[in-house]
Amino acid sequence: MTMRRVGALVVLMVSVLILSGGRAYSEDPVPMPPVPADYADKHMPAGGWMDPKAIAEGAKIFTGEANPLVNCASCHGKDGKPVKKGARDLRDPKNTTRFSDSFWFWRVSEGVPKTKMKAWKQFLSEEQIWQVMAYEHQFSHGNKPAEHTDYKP
Repeated sequence: MTMRRVGALVVLMVSVLILSGGRAYSEDPVPMPPVPADYADKHMPAGGWMDPKAIAEGAKIFTGEANPLVNCASCHGKDGKPVKKGARDLRDPKNTTRFSDSFWFWRVSEGVPKTKMKAWKQFLSEEQIWQVMAYEHQFSHGNKPAEHTDYKP
């Protein structure tokens, strides 16, 4: 193979990587880990995704106003856009539609191993976790309350 062809091949490969956004892997999302039995039956209380009072309380929790030891916005950003490396973008439906109620509740409660996502169950009641989830869910729906019917396992 001539140097000219090698050069053209390198340019082509770099172009493909740039156009793919740097993703040289499958677009299929990584499977979600199974929810532990202790959390498998957890579901948002009826009307919780749309409850204005619950969402308002969730906003206070998310921003650290309710408890200065809990400030989701410090990593996920005030609008769900991450401000720290590794934090999930809560505005992206590709993330939130993959979370079942029980999965989301489990991760907020127990954190995510090998990441900076902490366990919050020692600081938040079950009701508060549901409230903050309802608030976070708005980010992926134009900052408007929405039922979590978009969940796709």
